[in-house]
Amino acid sequence: MAVRDALLSLLTTGPAYGFQLHGALEARTGGRRRVNVGQTYATIERATKAGLIESAGATADGLPLHRLTKAGRRAVDAWLGGADAPGTDPWDETIDRVLVVASLPGRDPSSVITDERARWTARRDAAEAAMSARSTANQPAPAQTELQHLAIAAEAARAMAALDWLDVVARAAASDRSLAFAPTDDRPRRGRRPARAPAAQESAIA
Repeated sequence: MAVRDALLSLLTTGPAYGFQLHGALEARTGGRRRVNVGQTYATIERATKAGLIESAGATADGLPLHRLTKAGRRAVDAWLGGADAPGTDPWDETIDRVLVVASLPGRDPSSVITDERARWTARRDAAEAAMSARSTANQPAPAQTELQHLAIAAEAARAMAALDWLDVVARAAASDRSLAFAPTDDRPRRGRRPARAPAAQESAIA
């Protein structure tokens, strides 16, 4: 998954501090995405330098807050609209994109699910068409050609599995048990807290 895109999406609920975003990434992907704290803060720093995030002041106890810029909101819209990050696996991107948007309060995941269904339907149809073209050729295939055929069959199977999973999510999202939850305010246990006397400064990651 593109960690940056998911973190940016979490900021659509409002300003947040780094540790808050770190915990939310795991929680809003159902526990499947765990990154270390250093990666979270490095991603925030890079996104800030890229003009996607800006300072939003600090909490009452001195934790720096971050918020989206206009460019950051465009990046979120692109990711939720189906733009996979370069080098990422489309299946991983689909899972993370759908889980994150379903978890965000005030967001309707149905349009994202619909768009993902359209993409995986197109992948399935393309794979099935490629398999049909191979089977109607009616010629004995050398080993490499047969392996290509099996690889195409795997893509078709993955697309069908993706469509089945999207149906499961759509039913869960339409049920009376909400998948969304409000941001938590978990505080870091170690690191520096600003605006305190040097002798009283404790380690708490901001």
